[in-house]
This record gives sequence, structure tokens and C-alpha cells, in this order.
Amino acid sequence: MSELGSFDNPVKFKDQDSDVLLQKCLSSAVLFSDTVFAANQSSLGIPVDPDPKKAVKWLRPKEITSNAVFVEGTMGTTDICQGQLGNCWLLAALSCLTMHPTLFVKVVPSGQSLSESYAGIFHPLAHLPDSVREGRLLFSYSRTTNEFWSALVEKAYAKLIGSYGSLKGGIISEGMEDFTGGIAYSLHVSSRPPRMLWRAITASLARSSLLSCFIQAASVKEIGTVTSEGLIKGHAYAITDTDKVQKASEEVLLLRLRNPWGFVEYCGPWSDKCQDWDFIDNAQKARLELAKVEDGEFWIGIEDFCRLFNTVEMCSVNPDSMSGEASDDTATPSWTLSSHQGTWVPMCSAGGSRRYPRSFWKNPQFQMILSEKDVDDYDYGEDEEGEEGDGEDDEEGVVVAPMSKTEKQGEKKKKCTVLVELLQKYRRQKDKVHFLYIAFHIYKLQDKPGSLDQQFFSNNRPVARSGKYRSIRSVWRKVHLEPGSYVIVASTYRPNQQGEFFLRVYTKTGNIQGFQDFPCINNYSVMVMSKPVLPEDLFRVQKWFDEKAGSDSRVNAVRFMDLVNSVLEKDYELPLETCRQLIFGEDTGGRGRLNRAQAEKLLTSLRNLQSIFFQFDEDSSGTMSPFELSLALNAAGVECDNVVVQLLWERFGAGEQYLPFCGFVSCVARLQVLFGKSVTREFFLSILQHYPYLATLK
Repeated sequence: MSELGSFDNPVKFKDQDSDVLLQKCLSSAVLFSDTVFAANQSSLGIPVDPDPKKAVKWLRPKEITSNAVFVEGTMGTTDICQGQLGNCWLLAALSCLTMHPTLFVKVVPSGQSLSESYAGIFHPLAHLPDSVREGRLLFSYSRTTNEFWSALVEKAYAKLIGSYGSLKGGIISEGMEDFTGGIAYSLHVSSRPPRMLWRAITASLARSSLLSCFIQAASVKEIGTVTSEGLIKGHAYAITDTDKVQKASEEVLLLRLRNPWGFVEYCGPWSDKCQDWDFIDNAQKARLELAKVEDGEFWIGIEDFCRLFNTVEMCSVNPDSMSGEASDDTATPSWTLSSHQGTWVPMCSAGGSRRYPRSFWKNPQFQMILSEKDVDDYDYGEDEEGEEGDGEDDEEGVVVAPMSKTEKQGEKKKKCTVLVELLQKYRRQKDKVHFLYIAFHIYKLQDKPGSLDQQFFSNNRPVARSGKYRSIRSVWRKVHLEPGSYVIVASTYRPNQQGEFFLRVYTKTGNIQGFQDFPCINNYSVMVMSKPVLPEDLFRVQKWFDEKAGSDSRVNAVRFMDLVNSVLEKDYELPLETCRQLIFGEDTGGRGRLNRAQAEKLLTSLRNLQSIFFQFDEDSSGTMSPFELSLALNAAGVECDNVVVQLLWERFGAGEQYLPFCGFVSCVARLQVLFGKSVTREFFLSILQHYPYLATLK
């Protein structure tokens, strides 16, 4: 079976299987009604209009028009017109997608119909009745009034996000990445001469990249205003084609753009009704399929484009498409991909930027091994992402001398080419779009691989980074590294910010890339249990056993609890359950009772653990945070990665922000039992996740 998440084996959204639902509806002759994305105000996500005449109704396509079809003829850019929703970013991305049939069919599978085997559901787009106001579709629609595929794609995306209202406002690259799984990046128009920019755009389109552009609005008030040339500020346009025409002795380089509104077009040179076309022969106009109609699509010369537009956004399906240069190479892209899910958990694995050295090291760490060098002579876009632009920096007063272009090219031939992208997830939910400031850093590992602590990051500088922290969907960087072991640290700018992310790492084929889990190390016996028993504890245990032990010269959990709490400070006394966990870690022959030697050993261990707890409870609160827990566990000889610590906290923290001494002891006891049996890290994680109580059993 194909990999989960691929086109042939998609992840089922909310456990809905469209094939099963379709067959169920067809067999029962009942049209599908979606309980996940119901036909109600919550799914709209927009305020209710007080005017009863403008109330929204939910109708199925054939209730809107009797001759409704999924697609009329072929699917194209003019099938997509923006309705009463500020989601031009999404529709511009969809317009770009229609230019690439092989990509498009993965989003909108062919062969779907509103008549044959119709059950009110589409694959993979689960379908609801459409939202209508005053007899017209409220949101996206097609210029062909009886065609509904574009409205259904918009609805599927709204279902994925949570509501239509959640689609308001966004950047085009977000939609591009979601539709293709590619890598999106921005290119400032002013960064290249017009003719060079035209060549780069032409090459990117030839390699199936999705492209769009916009004019930067100077303020919120400027967004949506129309310029004297008929262009809209702060609005997303799709770049759908490039071409060139011969006007007398002049070669004119053109771009074809589309306004998702389906109207309001550019009115300058080479626009639909411009007289420039009168000087072009009919053969050239036929090749360009020039249509002088108000459909939102128009041509513009590259010089005027560079004068009027600010930014081009590109989305490449693979890193080779990011070169921006024309190529006859149609072979399979020579890259391998590793992807990783991650989470920033407050007080545990959300350590913030390097400005917070006491917690930065707790951010998720991903070890990367590079072995084979490769050659990459041209690196388009490498300097476009990261250092430039607005954002939050994590360092002050650091100046690095820039490397010359010649030096860069020489260095590249000696290194491994790596492209890293960090993408944050689920930040567009229920009318709220809140992107965290994110970045990643790459460090070279000199010694034996292992989870890196605060001292490592204090003593070492990153060899590469994504740049300033930026409040956008994703950040990426193409870097060249020497063969060896590295660690990638993904972080938010400020500590303790909740979030989920997706890390993608591309390396050149031929370079063996591997990601390894950091080992969990157990030196508890050396660090804690090897210390001799204090004379006063020997006397105390002897007296206690003489007075409290049973006929078998052993004490049960209740007696042991009394013994322990007579030694520990009052605020750090242990409950009965923790004492039972400690006893379960000993070889009691199945009796659950301790002999004298075992009681002496455990009492000594508890004294040492209390000393460690005092040391890392820096605010003397009698509790510790997850950051402090990691340090304390390390001091006790138990080294765990962030994933293990996070699961421990979920089991023993009971949802609280701080852990008392008894919780710390329980963590150590559980780890000691499992690590003492040399179980693998994966098995240990499985136990903590699925069988939390088995971790206390022998």
C-alpha cells in the first residue's frame, strides 16, 4: 500500500471515508448530510445579516439551477470567481493550479458528476448544500453559472479549516503549499532586472511551479483600492503564463495575470483593449489566445509589471524547480525527503529563541546525518528567505562578514546540499489566524550524538539558520554543509507558546541522509544508588524493622511510607501510591514487601533525590517545571529526550504546570524500572502512551 498521506492513500479527515459514505448513500437512496461540516451558521463563520431578505439558505446545486454540472467542458482559470469573502489568496492559488493538470487532478479528481451516481458527496471533497443569498452563490462561483466545481473546492477547504469565515485574509503561498505539498517562497520584483525576472518566471512555470503576485498596500486602508492602471492593492493575482510578441523590430516580453474576482482588469499597455495589439499579426494573437472580454485575465509587459508590482510568490513541487533557470532535464527530481511532526508544549518543549538560553535547549531537536558531498553551482532563492525582511532576531551585536559570490560557489562544491522547511500547523482556525514567530537553527555535532543540553548551546553557535523569526506559515533555507552529524532545533521566538509544526528536510540523492532518535541514557545506579547509607539511616531502619516488621522480617507499603516520611521534610512527604511504585521496582518475590537491605537502599536514594530536587527547584517553591525536571533527571543519571519528558509530564503532572516532589520520585521510579530492563525507547514510549500503568509493573 502507498504511504499514508499520499494521493493513493489519503488521510481520512475526521475519520470520514468518502467511498464508504458514497456507497452507503447510494444504497439507501438518501443524499449525504455532513455532520462534521453542517449546513449552519457555525460552518459559515460570518455574522448573521440583520436583513431577513439577505438570510443565507443552504441549497444543493440542482436546487440552485436545474442544469447544474460539476464541470462544463474543461476546468480553467475563468471557472473561479471570488464571491463575498476576502479569500483572493486561496482562489489565486487555485487559478494557478488549473494550469497544471497533473497537480490539479490530485486536488479535484476527474470523473465526478452531479447526475451519475450522485449522492451529494464527492471524492475527495465531502459535499454540503451550497450557501446562497438572494438566489446567488454567496462565495466562490464560476462564470459559467451552472458549473460548481470551484465552489465545491472552496467548500472543502473551508471544511478543512473549520468555516468559511476562517478563509478571510491570507497569503497565496499558504494555499499553494496546501494544494501541492510544495515549497513556497517570495521573490521581490526589484531583486532582478525585468528580462531576467521574466526568464526566471518562465522557467518556473515550465517546471510546474505555481506563481502569483501582488502590490503591497502601504496601509490597511489601501487594501482593495484600485489604481489608475486598474490594479488592486493588497490583492492576489495568479500568474498563469508568459510569452513574447514581435512589434516591428521590438521583442516584447509578456506575462498573463488573472484577477480572482473575474473582473476589474489592468488597463495599461498590452491590456485586453489596448491599441498595442493592433500592431501584432493575427497569428501571434491566436497563439496567445487573446480574448478581449472582461474575465479578469489580461497580459502585461514585463517592464510595466516590474514597475507596478512588488512581490512574486512561487511554489515549487520539488527543490529542483526552485532554480529559476530553464532546463531540459525532465528526469525524476534528484532529492530525498525526510518529514517530521513536532509540538511545542508550554513549560516542556517550547523553549523560545536563543535569547532564552535557560530554556532554548528544550526545543524539539532533530538529528541529521549527512555523508556524501554533492555539487550545486547555482542557488536561486537562497538569500531570499531569512535574513531580509521584518521579524524578530534572536541575537544582538553579532556581525558575520559576508562571503563573496566566488567564495560561495567554491565552498558549495565541497559540501552537502540541504533544504530545510519549518511549517507551523493549525494556525487558521475558527475566524482566527495567528501565526507564531518561528525559525530553525542547525548545529554541528562534534562528539557522540545525543540530546543536547544547555551547556552545548551556550558554547556553540549554529552553522546555519532560517534567519530572523517571522510570523508566517513557513520558513525555509537552502544550505550547504560539510558531511557529518547535525541537529536541527525548531523554535518559536518566545517561550511557552503552544503549537504544532511540520519539518521537511530535502537532501540530494546520493547523499545518505538519516534521522536518528536521541538515546535515553540510564546511569541512575551510579549517580544516586551508589552512595553509601548514612549511619543514622542504618540505625533508623534497624529500629523500625525491629518494631514494625512482620514475621517475615519485611515491611509493607504503609509501614515503608511511615519510615520514609519520618526522614523527609514535611512538605516533601510521599503518598502511599508513590511508595508502592518504589516497592514495585524492587525484587520482592511477588510479595510487595521490602526487606531491610531494600529499605536502606531506597531511603538513601530518596535522600539523594531530595537533594537533587532542592538543587533544581530554584525558586524554592516545592515544585518544579518541565524544564527543571529535565535537569533534575539528568542529575539523577537518567537522560531523556523531549518526547519522553513530555509524556512523563502528561502522566505525572496531571495537567498542572508544576510537579511536586512525589511526582519527581514517581518519574524516576518508572524510568528506573523500564530502563533497568533495557527496553527500547520506542517500546517505552508506547507503554507511556497506551499502557501508562504497566510502567510500574515488573
